[in-house]
Amino acid sequence: MDVGTISRTAELYGRVRDVILPMEWPAYASDIDAILRLKRERNAVILAHNYQTPEIFHCVADIVGDSLALAREAMRVDASVIVLAGVHFMAETAKLLNPSKTVLTPDLAAGCSLADSITPEDVARLRQRYPGVPVVTYVNTSAAVKAASDICCTSGNAKQVVESLGVERVIMIPDEYLAKNVAAETDVEIITWAGHCEVHAQFTPEDIREVRDAYPGVVVLTHPECPPDVVAEADFSGSTAAMSAYVDANKPPRVVLVTECSMSDNIAAANPDIAFLRPCNLCPHMKRITLPKIRAALETMREPITIDPAIAEKARRAVERMLAVK
Repeated sequence: MDVGTISRTAELYGRVRDVILPMEWPAYASDIDAILRLKRERNAVILAHNYQTPEIFHCVADIVGDSLALAREAMRVDASVIVLAGVHFMAETAKLLNPSKTVLTPDLAAGCSLADSITPEDVARLRQRYPGVPVVTYVNTSAAVKAASDICCTSGNAKQVVESLGVERVIMIPDEYLAKNVAAETDVEIITWAGHCEVHAQFTPEDIREVRDAYPGVVVLTHPECPPDVVAEADFSGSTAAMSAYVDANKPPRVVLVTECSMSDNIAAANPDIAFLRPCNLCPHMKRITLPKIRAALETMREPITIDPAIAEKARRAVERMLAVK
């Protein structure tokens, strides 16, 4: 590792020193230095989801957040190239909202169990079974499924989207647990689909009770993709952005985030005085995104996201309807 690289990245290491050991930093610094240079050369920005690892989230990303924040910010970027450090459906969403820009995914195999759980044909069958009932589709889906839907939502705005339609019942796909958790907060009847996040579906109420027994007074935050009986055990449930905002506003001395592991690392890096317990689960798809893959994407301009224009037009309409909900 040359002295120049260490010097140029020293300030960035300060952002993650509480979650990355000094001896580990040289393994990241060279790629980070190269990525920063390539971003300038390519007129590129990196959008990173909250589940990305700290060296990506804090050191090379230009915009970070949950799915809703990334969807909104994707429309505002002043760059020729967008690299989406997240899973495939997020890169597709960025492309939908920026059709004239090059959108790259560092790994085409970075998928999602929710996106894999439903197809456009499934949506057609639901419409046939429930004629006239609008379809609200979680952004954790393919562009083709979005195109078969009326409107999209994220975990951060699902309740607002459902109620914005002004109807007595909706079909909400594909996350069964998110739909049931939203149903508990609204008078709108929600027809669900049996799709689940492979990360959040693993948590149980016993997990939370064990943490509370071991650490009295701990504050428990859950993601609404968790089963309803898990959410019922928590002090607060919300999107990754809402969980981060809760920690920032309340500064609990000891907290556990019942979600993907990197979420805790990223908030811990910004809140060194808060003790974060980590009974978390790793998302194998998010972890396919690494610094070397981001660097390679910018060096080779691969893999570009392409969407059939007929599908893109309909899917974009569903996403834009979501973004118009306040």
